[in-house]
Amino acid sequence: MISPAKTLMLGTAQWGWTVSRHEAFQLLDTWLGAGFRHIDCATNYPINRNPIDFRAAEKILCEYIHAHGLHDFRITMKIGSLDNMRSPEVNLAPSFVQMMTEEYRRLLGANLACAMFHWDNRSQIEEIRGSLEALDRLQQDYGIRPGLSGIAHPEVYAKANTDLGLSFEIQLKHNVLQSDLERYAPLSATAAGDGGHHSITPSLHHSIFAYGINAGGVKLEAPYPSDSTFLARGGQPEKVAPLLGKINALLPDWNTAFVRPPVKTMNHIGLIFAGLHPDLSGILLGVSSVIQLRETLDFWRNFEVFEYSDVFSSLKKILLPTQAKN
Repeated sequence: MISPAKTLMLGTAQWGWTVSRHEAFQLLDTWLGAGFRHIDCATNYPINRNPIDFRAAEKILCEYIHAHGLHDFRITMKIGSLDNMRSPEVNLAPSFVQMMTEEYRRLLGANLACAMFHWDNRSQIEEIRGSLEALDRLQQDYGIRPGLSGIAHPEVYAKANTDLGLSFEIQLKHNVLQSDLERYAPLSATAAGDGGHHSITPSLHHSIFAYGINAGGVKLEAPYPSDSTFLARGGQPEKVAPLLGKINALLPDWNTAFVRPPVKTMNHIGLIFAGLHPDLSGILLGVSSVIQLRETLDFWRNFEVFEYSDVFSSLKKILLPTQAKN
């Protein structure tokens, strides 16, 4: 069974693109109705290469908040990106970090919980240190937690954070095909592990959230429709076929070994692989419909009653070579 400390966060990356304003409002109604409050957003959502939609997701979120007079959301805002064209261009200068966070304090009020750097390819420790000092001031002045996502050089961030000692909210990709857990391990003050491999531990007060748990739209059964998310993102079915074959071979055993709701989809697999991982604090859900959200929450609630640790252990043993060391 999962730890009570595990947290679910609702993602907004598709809002204003494949998820309409009306659908986003329905997702928020369902999310609140289920008792959840954590939301993830970013200045450049949706990243659909349409300049007209720059900041569209946050506008939808702000409209909902203001219409309902809400003050108890726990919103993470990812900042730094200057457009939604999938460009690597970012601005994380201390003055810009301060300015954008002040902007989101104005727009979101007490709902703003975390200011998160979104993509950073810098390797210069002095520049990174200056950015972290800005986050440190914001935390001291307003209680806004610092966060990191898409960081190219976690090891440099670790050095820049040595004397600041910031406790981060970290978002990283983690699924049965790819995991960035080990790559972010330098941010741990005392990385733990064996055989030279390390992991981030929640005991060090970082909150680690997994995203992309469905491995970019991988499905347990082929063929993929021409408009599938997996193919649209450049996925190659033949490369994941060996792993999926192993998973499908184990499904009958998983679904008959115990009396419990069956494992049927890659979403179920992703929830187990991330939800039962001891180094993760929570999961970022990238659902795009109320049906998907309800199905996800229904399966998540199973962990409070039923045991799925055997599935988690099996998944760790059958990962593709690039994953086997994590």
